[in-house]
Amino acid sequence: MARKPHVLVVPLAAQGHVAPFMKLSFQIAGHGVKVTFVNSESVHERIMASVSADMKEQSLISLVSIPDALESRVGSVNFTKMAQRGMPGALKELIEEINQSDSSEQITCVLADTVAVWALEVAKEMGIERIAVHVAGPAVLALSLHIPQLIEAGIVDNDGTLVKGEAISLSNEIPAWSRSDIPWNSYDLEMQKAIFGLCYSFPKIVRFTNVILSNTFYELDPPALKLIPNILPIGPLYASNHTGAFAGNFWPEDSVCLSWLDKQPAGSVVYVAFGSTGRFSQQQVDELALGLELTGYPFLWVARSNLSNGSLTEFPEGFIEKVADHGKVVEWAPQENVLAHPSVACFVSHCGWNSTMEGLSQGVPFLSWPCFTDQLHNKRYICEVWRNGLGLDQDENGLITRQEISTKIKALLSSDVIKAKALHLKELARKSVNEGGSSFKNFQSFINQIKNI
Repeated sequence: MARKPHVLVVPLAAQGHVAPFMKLSFQIAGHGVKVTFVNSESVHERIMASVSADMKEQSLISLVSIPDALESRVGSVNFTKMAQRGMPGALKELIEEINQSDSSEQITCVLADTVAVWALEVAKEMGIERIAVHVAGPAVLALSLHIPQLIEAGIVDNDGTLVKGEAISLSNEIPAWSRSDIPWNSYDLEMQKAIFGLCYSFPKIVRFTNVILSNTFYELDPPALKLIPNILPIGPLYASNHTGAFAGNFWPEDSVCLSWLDKQPAGSVVYVAFGSTGRFSQQQVDELALGLELTGYPFLWVARSNLSNGSLTEFPEGFIEKVADHGKVVEWAPQENVLAHPSVACFVSHCGWNSTMEGLSQGVPFLSWPCFTDQLHNKRYICEVWRNGLGLDQDENGLITRQEISTKIKALLSSDVIKAKALHLKELARKSVNEGGSSFKNFQSFINQIKNI
């Protein structure tokens, strides 16, 4: 009996990676390819807990788990080290178990996160076709692939520290990385070394795979894409209509906020969300709350319970009561649906790549508030290259004040130039995934490849 195509999908066990991998998996399954999605045990439990019984029955993909060597409770540095030590063996055992259970549905391809190079190594050792998936922007991948040259040129040392004062420039068309923009530099020294080591492993990807899928589209950033061998832009990745709660969320979505948006005037609402890991001091949370109040605009704020440096998030006294008639605060929101809603005017965002692509795809202007890693450089693209948003500036104490927040929101909402840029990017994104578009053609090529392995 001929083997059917069967793809094993391996994302990093983090919300910002699981969600786009889930979107991609449903698109692959929609083309008649069997997909098995691998999560760590704790992530698997969170995903399954948020899914209805009917959804589990109707799912096009199989969700499985392997032990928690990547569980984030061990701490960020150990999290990275344990990935290299514990996961390869568990993944190999899973593949062997699947292959022995049904000879006609053996794993034909491993689709792995670029930050899970170990998964590509396992697939190579087992003689299985492998494809890497990069869920951040292409510029940070291009930077990582150039690390050996940067070390050789004496621009960074073996720990990733910038040796010379000048910024890192890969091309005149790509924003340079200043010391503060370098993705591994936004941590303490120990974590910097760990993240830099992870980025330093990226050149191996080129040896382990013939294709790197990217959640972007060619027209968005040709200069960065041209620096990456075998890159195949297939984005923006949209949540399919039938993914439902299987879209990879770790928190239950508050869909009531969509009904609230229905009652707001078109183009009036300030949407505020900082992803799954962004955290602030309580003082900064207070300034944000008071800044939103100061604008007088309707707002929808996704304020996770651990937004305030991991402790229970609190709001200024009387804030909720004062804004009750025009503000809504939720713990998690169906972000793609929110950004697509006609009442949303702008997106106050941490500029994570998923949020960047989702906001850009809906033509929503950005107010950029990056926290760490690639988010800092994404802000440069938004404010300087694409010019579909503005950035927020800290005061001398490192605080983004209520006055700065209010002033920039008002400036953003009054700028017809920025709105026009945002709508142009939306049109480019839609064209890329529509029939005949660049990402559409690339995705078809990818599907043909995995069907003919």
